Amino acid sequence: MRPCRSVLYIPASKERALEKARELPADAIIFDLEDAVAPEEKVRARALLSDELHRADFGGRLRIVRVNGLETPWGAADMLAFAGHPGADAVLVPKVNGPEDLDAVGTRVAKPLWAMLETARGCLNAAAIAAHPRLEGMVMGTNDLARELGARHRADRLPLMAALGTCVLAARAESKLIVDGVFNAFRDEAGLRAECEQGRDMGFDGKTLIHPAQLEIANAVFAPSEEEVALARRQIEAYAEARAKGEGVAVVDGRIVENLHVATAKALTEKAEAIAALAV
Repeated sequence: MRPCRSVLYIPASKERALEKARELPADAIIFDLEDAVAPEEKVRARALLSDELHRADFGGRLRIVRVNGLETPWGAADMLAFAGHPGADAVLVPKVNGPEDLDAVGTRVAKPLWAMLETARGCLNAAAIAAHPRLEGMVMGTNDLARELGARHRADRLPLMAALGTCVLAARAESKLIVDGVFNAFRDEAGLRAECEQGRDMGFDGKTLIHPAQLEIANAVFAPSEEEVALARRQIEAYAEARAKGEGVAVVDGRIVENLHVATAKALTEKAEAIAALAV
């Protein structure tokens, strides 16, 4: 899987933001035609984004377009505009409640699909959504989800844990990418770091972000540390030596290393290599 440590929302109606996004150290960009764009700006934003993606170079960043839903006056035209757009890597479908919502979009869009999981029904159907053959990734919409649940804000996000965990399970069962929801207080670096660490430890691939100031922390937290990479390589080497001797396990730093630990170690080193390649 390609790195998606930092996934930055960019309003498609903001020309300056679109220009700046070309140079930002984000692994992926969500060009937003939905929540971030006022109704009276929707048509202009669509044309502006289409033109920008035709002519601008966004490097190796994953370019995802979040369209408006089919139930809105703008959804069908959004999908037509980016159905085969060469500058878009994927289309993000808002408020996905079940695989049938992806079916409806899939008949109009040739691009890989991503799904916003931001409703109670969507989270309950996460397994079926993750199994959709056109789906590439999932994005948690925690603000909308909390509103629908009537959940109160807590720093530990305890009211959302059941939904977040269910969606991570679904994504991992189908080997799909999944990124955590946004952290709203973009000037609160300590709070952002804590929430990134929580999401990382739960198994998310990265975090959606609302401000460029959040990129550095997300990139750091969701990347393997030098110590982790060094340990992973020692585990791989020790296990290879053990197998060469006909042994089934190795010991590194006083801990048993078996085949499953080696698989985890290899995945970690591959992620580190993929992140390093982004900087080239």
